[in-house]
Amino acid sequence: MKVVFPDAKHGICQFHYLDNAAEPVAADEQMKIELRQDVRSEVGELIRKKQAEKPSIPVVTGMIPSPVPAAPTPTTPVETKGSDERERIVQDILSRVRYLLTLKGHPPFRLAGIEMFSRLQEVVTCLQELLAHQTEPRLLKLYTGLQKALATTHPTYLELSQAATWLVDLANILAPDGKPTRTGEQVQAEWRACLTAIETQEHLSPRLQEFSVKISKVSNSYAPGLFHSYDIQGFPRTNNDRESEFRRLRQRLLSTTGQAWATKRLLLRSGAWELIPGPGSLVETTAAIAHVEYDEFLQERLRVQINRSPFILHTRSAK
Repeated sequence: MKVVFPDAKHGICQFHYLDNAAEPVAADEQMKIELRQDVRSEVGELIRKKQAEKPSIPVVTGMIPSPVPAAPTPTTPVETKGSDERERIVQDILSRVRYLLTLKGHPPFRLAGIEMFSRLQEVVTCLQELLAHQTEPRLLKLYTGLQKALATTHPTYLELSQAATWLVDLANILAPDGKPTRTGEQVQAEWRACLTAIETQEHLSPRLQEFSVKISKVSNSYAPGLFHSYDIQGFPRTNNDRESEFRRLRQRLLSTTGQAWATKRLLLRSGAWELIPGPGSLVETTAAIAHVEYDEFLQERLRVQINRSPFILHTRSAK
């Protein structure tokens, strides 16, 4: 790249930068595993599913009328009705805890361990309110067990939450949505100030200091290519934006050839020329080629012919 395009600005994917900077927060996955083990150790027997939570009904909505549950008979005693309601509440809460133990993450921003901890803490708060009204033995056991499990993981949760906040702050500075138009130099200045604030925070634990050093090291290595997109119109910030050009290419080839798998074959045969959006009509094509020197046009056509020659017999067409 440096030899062929010495003056080109090489952008670096901002998402991959944040993903690599989030490498220390991979400890979130270990925290999730340990928290899940602690919860099951404390209340595993209680939350283990003993019956189907919601029996499925083989009905397609809108095609076959859904069955209507029968109304309770008016002779149902009040005590039985209250007992059924309590049982429903208990089963719903146990179901909620079972679900939270199955959360999966998607770094760098969706971290399952941090989310599992905060959601279980919400369950603890809910249980506290319910137990203030009535002491239900199972809910009391669940409340006590969750508190013990969360207390063990709480220090790690605080550290990882702080590191995750740093990454969100850096990502928000890079994001252009909802912000006035900024130059690459302006974005870099804001980003550098945020990075300096992370590096100079005091009273950090040894783990947070390690996270800070890692984020700083990765950030400095990616810095030369993070800010071109703000100065060059249409320059993609992430590889996902770049890949959208390939998706548009596939759509264009599908619409013109009718072949779903033509993209790879045409790229192999015709080369990267297919990646360059061409003129939309014969008139535009003629006007574009008219600006090319004749000798250069012949050389380029020769390159295309040489590139296609190995595939001359790779066809099912009789012609």
